[in-house]
Amino acid sequence: MSTHAKRERLLLADLLEAAGPDAPTLCEGWTTRDLAAHVVVRERRADAAGGILIKQLAGRLERVQAEFAAKPYEELIQLIRTGPPRFSPFNLKQVDEASNAVEFYVHAEDVRRAQPDWTQRELDPVFSDALWSRLERMARVVGRKAPVGLVLRRRDGQTAVAHRGTPVVTVTGEPSELLLFAFGRQDAADVEVEGDKEAVTRLHETRQLGL
Repeated sequence: MSTHAKRERLLLADLLEAAGPDAPTLCEGWTTRDLAAHVVVRERRADAAGGILIKQLAGRLERVQAEFAAKPYEELIQLIRTGPPRFSPFNLKQVDEASNAVEFYVHAEDVRRAQPDWTQRELDPVFSDALWSRLERMARVVGRKAPVGLVLRRRDGQTAVAHRGTPVVTVTGEPSELLLFAFGRQDAADVEVEGDKEAVTRLHETRQLGL
């Protein structure tokens, strides 16, 4: 596993373990147990994980995820720590980095920021650049259903167009915070939002951002 993905994986496992199985997360309706089950199913049950993106498979995903959520919580944490099965594509370094660095970062923040005493992490510049690179490539995907035009802007001025349209809302922040915003965690992201007042309100209230 690559450096960023491995680090975020272990951090996520530690956070889930420390929080316990019944803690809230930023994923609406999910406890930490539900989130842990989601992570495990995504890596270990390709036959069901397709339901994350394919509506017709959502029912199967829900059933399989419920089965994993019923397992001992400690077992779920250990499955996250040890990683995917030997022959999983997630064991390939490039696939792991492309698929998991962002996934585990976002879910780690889902756990951290749902707690009342959370503090913002200070990320190293290399990881921040890696997150921005991923966000640039997937901006049009995560922003495809935005109700208004959406531009994501780093504090150094680099921009990514997530959705073309008018009026335009520009969201400025560090790559990690922009990533959380673009993945539907608008209220938890430390960003500045500029644009028409009504458009800004619509963007904050939408549940259509993300995958």
